[in-house]
Amino acid sequence: MRNWLRRYLPDHAAVHDNRWLAPFKNTLLHPRLWHLNRHSVAGGVAVGLFCGLIPGPFQMLGAAICAVIFRINLPLALITTLYTNPVTIVPLYLLAYGIGRLILGEAAPFTPPPELTGLDLIGWTRELAGWLISLGAPLALGLVLLASSLALTGYLGMRLAWRLWLVRAWRRRARRRMQPPVAQH
Repeated sequence: MRNWLRRYLPDHAAVHDNRWLAPFKNTLLHPRLWHLNRHSVAGGVAVGLFCGLIPGPFQMLGAAICAVIFRINLPLALITTLYTNPVTIVPLYLLAYGIGRLILGEAAPFTPPPELTGLDLIGWTRELAGWLISLGAPLALGLVLLASSLALTGYLGMRLAWRLWLVRAWRRRARRRMQPPVAQH
């Protein structure tokens, strides 16, 4: 698993030689941000899954900050945020809104955003702001709960996958030891 991940992740030297990252060398070159072990991989996936639901273009920034704070694999945290994209973000946010409504006990149905009718852009903007505010509490709570459950599932799933891979490697090694040596002619 580790060798497979190493093929696709940037190495330490690539970051060291990047002139755009030069001001952050002391922070970004910490060995734990690049090391591949069960803790750093599971943590990177969990942070990426959590930060992937951050609204707007701040997903990777949030993942990078969390990776530096928690000293987990930075590239995996950044890459994992990419599960949210223009195709998946709307269903995920609708799911988060539904979870928030369920937890808060709100029975009001989802109302679609106001349509732009006529040329009254200011009036439509005012209606849109009111609509967004009405979604606020259920959406905010739902996003935190969905992000937390995705992060926990990702963390535990990666720990389990790492463990299964390790047990399989141990068993393969034990079988090789049990085989009689091949006679050479």
